[in-house]
Amino acid sequence: MNRLDAMNLFVRVAELGSFSAAACQLGVARSVVTRQIAALEEHLGIKLMVRSTRSLSLTSAGSAYLEKCRVILELVEEAEAGVMEERLTPSGQLRISLPLSFGLRRLVPLLLEFSQAYPEISLAMDFSDRQQNLIEEGIDLSIRITGQLDPGEIVRKLGSCQLLIVAAPGYLAEHGRPQQPSELTGHACLGYSPQANNRPWTFQVDGHLESVYLPYRLQANNGDALAAAAAQGLGITVLPDFIAADYLAAGQLETVLEAFEPPELGIYAVLPSNSPRKYFFCYTRK
Repeated sequence: MNRLDAMNLFVRVAELGSFSAAACQLGVARSVVTRQIAALEEHLGIKLMVRSTRSLSLTSAGSAYLEKCRVILELVEEAEAGVMEERLTPSGQLRISLPLSFGLRRLVPLLLEFSQAYPEISLAMDFSDRQQNLIEEGIDLSIRITGQLDPGEIVRKLGSCQLLIVAAPGYLAEHGRPQQPSELTGHACLGYSPQANNRPWTFQVDGHLESVYLPYRLQANNGDALAAAAAQGLGITVLPDFIAADYLAAGQLETVLEAFEPPELGIYAVLPSNSPRKYFFCYTRK
């Protein structure tokens, strides 16, 4: 038995006032407790307890030793509790890459709550719509909206969003409303700039995917810029529902080609490929 265990046993016997009671509480034979207390007294070279068949009392040395044991055991308990609390409290630096529009609209409020809940975490938010190399750029977690993941990526799906084909009522009144995806070639189209002119818009037509290649009148690498351009009547564009919603509610944009809506995109949390899966965690709003 180590020193702390011996102290703890001595305190328990002294407080219960009985070897038998201590043995019963510990689930061991009375002889085991008697033997261990005797070994402690031998180690200290002093008598701690006076025992008879009916009673147990502490010697003066035993009383002094009891108080010191209580202080030591309390300090040990506080030290262990402090270490455990530190281990269980998230801390350190966390750099998260966020898509600009979705990040500002949907994630910033959550991340600010997260930062308040975990003040020991130093949080850095990096807003970018480009796909980043997480390892090279030192990013711990990326939120990505995509229809296609790279092989071997460590991800957790958070949700999905729907792409909508939209235009301003004034544009549609002047140029007409397309009835088929192929008719978009006769319209001014506004494209997301990572999609160069040889990248098509994809639609669901009769249960299969159909691609339409379009020249763009205007390009931008941000959906809010495309939404603003479309709302001013510059052409037709594709927007995720979380950007289009406010414009649709205000009557600034209308959806077209509803029967041919593009495939939905997944919203994913992505970890660097050198990170173990166990580091995914869930933040629950209080």
